[in-house]
Amino acid sequence: MPGALRESRHSGEVQHSENASIQSIAASGGNGRYAGRSELLLRLRQGPVLFGPGVSRYILPMQHAEIPFFPPAKSRTHEVCGAGAYVFAFALAARLASHTIWVRENWDNTQINPTGFADFVEPSVLTVCNTGKHTETLAVAEEALRSGAVSLVVMSLNQPLGLTEGRRLQLAARDGRSTGLAIIPEGMGSNAAETRWRCIPVFDPKDSTLQKWELIKNKSGTLGVWHVRWETASRRITMVSPARE
Repeated sequence: MPGALRESRHSGEVQHSENASIQSIAASGGNGRYAGRSELLLRLRQGPVLFGPGVSRYILPMQHAEIPFFPPAKSRTHEVCGAGAYVFAFALAARLASHTIWVRENWDNTQINPTGFADFVEPSVLTVCNTGKHTETLAVAEEALRSGAVSLVVMSLNQPLGLTEGRRLQLAARDGRSTGLAIIPEGMGSNAAETRWRCIPVFDPKDSTLQKWELIKNKSGTLGVWHVRWETASRRITMVSPARE
């Protein structure tokens, strides 16, 4: 299993993994901040723990935890693919909690319905911009990123993004201190992207919001796989135990 999180299928495995992690930290001397087992257990359930000389590892609780590397780094442009890409984009917009512009070509018949995304963000904070062609989409996205007027710029792309265009978007995001997110087809990524995510729905008859998020490219850290769900009441994405097959 790639990444820092091992997907445990049963609660007994989760407990075993937690105990093994505690033993590993104790054997390595920990990081000097946790006095005893009870305090360490509490800290493990609160979020990531870093330990070991020069080594960073994620020890994560399986329920209602924050997802590592989410939200992705500000002032950078990222990519997402898969059937759950729109959920990722709206979850990111909700997390950034500010204005978002969504740039797409006008031939795209996928409708962005306010009724559908109202559980994520207020429709009033999302502006949809339709363009005539691919180059116009990139130009509008670049200007929006550089302006600093919005916190998130989402662009729906259906053609490969060249290295030069990708670097221009990164510079624009840096200058405007905004976050860029390109929704791309599977296998069509740019070398300039800071991170790339693959998001796919997970079938569960009792919960239609379950997804599996894979971080498949990360210039600044490790890769990983996480099962997540959308919490409508709190408008946040949380990590959960994998659904049993």
